[in-house]
Amino acid sequence: MAEYDPRVLRVGVQVGDLVNWYQDLTLTVSGSKSSNDNQADCTVKLTNLSKEVRDYLLKETSPFNKNATKKRVVVQAGRESIGVVRVFEGDITKSAISQPPDIELTLTAKANNAMKGKMVTQVFAEQAKLSEIAKKVAEDLELSLDFQAADKNIRSYSYTGPALKQVTKLAEMGNVNAYIDGDFLIVKDSDKPLMGKRKILNVESGMVGIPELTEKGVKVKFLFDPDTTLGSELKIESDLNPAVAGDYIIYKLDFSLSNHSTDFYWTAEAKRK
Repeated sequence: MAEYDPRVLRVGVQVGDLVNWYQDLTLTVSGSKSSNDNQADCTVKLTNLSKEVRDYLLKETSPFNKNATKKRVVVQAGRESIGVVRVFEGDITKSAISQPPDIELTLTAKANNAMKGKMVTQVFAEQAKLSEIAKKVAEDLELSLDFQAADKNIRSYSYTGPALKQVTKLAEMGNVNAYIDGDFLIVKDSDKPLMGKRKILNVESGMVGIPELTEKGVKVKFLFDPDTTLGSELKIESDLNPAVAGDYIIYKLDFSLSNHSTDFYWTAEAKRK
C-alpha cells in the first residue's frame, strides 16, 4: 500500500454508556470470526496507557466486578483515504497487564457474550416464513437483520433457551448459513456469497505468500482491506499455484492488526463455489 495512504487502527473501550477511543497509543489486535454459530473473539493490547486509565479499566473489567454496566471493546481499521470499518465488537471477558517498563493492558473479548445469559422463548404458528423467524431472532439478539436466503416455510418452530443459541436453531431449521457479524444477523444460502461482495485477490491486490489448499477450499493471507467480509466472494488468481485459482466463499476470517508493526492482515479460509 502506498505511503501516502497510511493505515488507521482505532480501539474503543466502553464502560456503561461512555466509550473512550484510543488511536495514538501502540495498539495490537488479533482475533477470529466465522460464518457459523461460533462466537467471534478478539484480543486487544494497549501499551502505555496512563496509570489512572489502566487501573480504571482493570477494575471495571474484572470478573469480580458484578455491576451490570456494559463492558465492551470495538475495533475499527482502514486507510486514511477511504475511512474505517468495524472489524470487531464484543463483550470484555478478561483483562490483564504486563510487567514494566512498557506496561501493556490486554483485553480479551467475545462477540455477543452477554446474550449467553439472556433467556428467550419463541413459538410460531404451525407454519411460518423463515424470514419472519429470522426477524424475531435478530430482535432477541438486539441486532439488525440481513436476510439473503431463499425464503421458505418452516413448520412448528419453537425455541426456549439462551438467545445466542437461537442462531444454531435457525440455521438447522432453515438449512441455511446463519451467523452474527458486527451488529447484523446474516442469513444466506450456504452455497451463495453475499450479494455485491466480491474481491479479486492476486499479488497486485495484496496477496501475501502462496494460497494453501485445504479440505474445504483454500486458506490465504492478504493485506487488510475494509471491503472483505464473512460470506463474501473471493476470486483468487495465482501464477505460482494455479491449482488454487477460482471462486470461493469466505467462511472464516482471522485478523492481525497493529499501528506500529508490520501486521495489518486478513487470513481467510474459504470454500470452493
